[in-house]
Amino acid sequence: MCSWSRLLLLGLLLILGIPVAHATHIVGGEMELQYRRGNTYTLTLNLYFDAINGNPGALDQQMTASIFDKANNRRMQNVVLPLTSNTFVQYTNPACTTSSLSTRKLVYTRDITLEENIYISTAGYYTAVERCCRNNGIKNIINPQNAAQTFYLEFPAVVRNGQRFIDSTPRIFPPLGDYACRGEMFYYDFSGQDADGDSLVYDMVTPLNGYSNPVSPSPTQAQAAPYPGITWAADRSTLNQIPGTPTLGIDSRTGRLTVRPSQVGLFVFGVRCTEYRRKVKIGETRRDFQLYVLDCPRNTAPSVQVYNGTGKRPAYVPGRDTLHLVPGGNRCLSIRFTDPDPSSRLTLTTRPVNFSGLAPSFTTVSTGMVRAAGVPDTLTATLCFPECQDTKGQVYLLDVIVADNGCSLPKLDTVRVAFTAIPPANTPPVLTTSFPAEAAGTSPVIVRIPVGGVYTATLTGTDADRDPLVLSAVGQGFDLAAAGMQFTAQNGTGRADATFSWQSSCEAASVQENLIVRFQLQETTKCTPVPLVRLVQFVVLPPVDTVSFLPPNIITPNGDGKNDAFELPTLPPDYCDGRFGGIKIYSRWGNEVFHSPERSFKWNGAGSTGMYYYLITFTNGRRYKGWLQVLP
Repeated sequence: MCSWSRLLLLGLLLILGIPVAHATHIVGGEMELQYRRGNTYTLTLNLYFDAINGNPGALDQQMTASIFDKANNRRMQNVVLPLTSNTFVQYTNPACTTSSLSTRKLVYTRDITLEENIYISTAGYYTAVERCCRNNGIKNIINPQNAAQTFYLEFPAVVRNGQRFIDSTPRIFPPLGDYACRGEMFYYDFSGQDADGDSLVYDMVTPLNGYSNPVSPSPTQAQAAPYPGITWAADRSTLNQIPGTPTLGIDSRTGRLTVRPSQVGLFVFGVRCTEYRRKVKIGETRRDFQLYVLDCPRNTAPSVQVYNGTGKRPAYVPGRDTLHLVPGGNRCLSIRFTDPDPSSRLTLTTRPVNFSGLAPSFTTVSTGMVRAAGVPDTLTATLCFPECQDTKGQVYLLDVIVADNGCSLPKLDTVRVAFTAIPPANTPPVLTTSFPAEAAGTSPVIVRIPVGGVYTATLTGTDADRDPLVLSAVGQGFDLAAAGMQFTAQNGTGRADATFSWQSSCEAASVQENLIVRFQLQETTKCTPVPLVRLVQFVVLPPVDTVSFLPPNIITPNGDGKNDAFELPTLPPDYCDGRFGGIKIYSRWGNEVFHSPERSFKWNGAGSTGMYYYLITFTNGRRYKGWLQVLP
């Protein structure tokens, strides 16, 4: 049904006095598609419901998502998403709760199959859910009580260039549970996370209206794109959605929303998160939401100052000063923070700006209450950098932030500290062992021991700085004890000693094909110590043959006690899976005349002289062939 037909029908219903279902409940929402396994994905719709003004009857128990090919708008499938979760969106500061703002998060989700021989369109796909209507009191759009929403998501084909192309769309979170205050800067993190590590870019967009309406608020399926947007009120637009100085905007890289609203009321806005892989767009997801702006009690921002060491020196001046942390020097900062408003609870935090890994930590309490009115008292805390902090010759930046407990969001003050840091020097430890000399490169040395043999080795670690040392041994993919191996260590300061022993056995050979042990010497207190490693591969050999296997080739079965029978007491010994399998003796014409599975066999020639041939087999495939002359 076209849009003018819907409006005509709506007007007719109103004229006839037939009640129309104004579902004034949608706060916003977004969709996501997460890869699970094989061809299985989880499709989810997060819908945000006005818990204050929403009609409980408009809380759907299921929603229908429609998937289309972007190239031609061909409908691929409809997916019925059942309601699986119904929770409240939390305020950043629960103490700022207002009775006029409460939002539910409704989660509709289901696993779907995207077949590799079907979802191959190079243009990609989109999925949409249509629902009406939005809240009545929205101030920045026309006829909000009749305005609908289309939840929209784009995703790539599951096959690209003949290869499986796996993608999970970004998850935008957290939802907005707070209100803004007129004339005060409002900020919120609308960033997403991407399981595949794809690049995410954010921008403001006009929220989609779509084709649902008060007459048909929840269609059985979504129509194909394009979807019309909502109609902005006067002086409002995509780039000016909420009146303010500045107006609502989002950082394209971080997803941080900011606005200083100049009017009270309820305002809807739209954000798009575009997903890129190797600089090529592969998808996008949209979130529509609302921001409630109130007149709030005045809240003055707190203040923070940073001092080097005891705080007797002048305060650190951002942009001018740089801290230089050196071995043996002071590595702590004194923090003073306060607030001109009485009964303010303040909290200190830190945020690395251009580095990751090691970061300073507070060694004292970093929160407190400013109680005095008029002349506020000052709180103090100590922040210390790790001894092993290493800026590698660069200047690192650290934000020291104080936040109050004001409503709706905390007010902040920040000092950006620039610093360099050099860790203490360290002499590497030394590892000596009785293992064979190391092979070239990273290949393990090989120790071969006959089955039943015992091998022992010693390891010693020393350190000129007398740092604590730890010797350890770990089987790569197997348990040492299961292979008959024992490792004992005496670890200590400046020296560590260990003994390794191995009882070679068939059981050890059966544990796994390659018995490689990683022996490691590790310093436990120095900065980013690099362990010393020795890799040793242990091999089980057959028992050593003490007598050469030289079968006789002549027998004289005449009863004189000499060479009367063919027997082989010098057979190679049984070894693990290489055991005696049997013997067969054949005539010169290939007829079998004797066989036995016993190692202790004897054959007296069967009463016939002549030439014979024998075949001896072992269970591991070894074979011995030979000839035998039977004489009178």
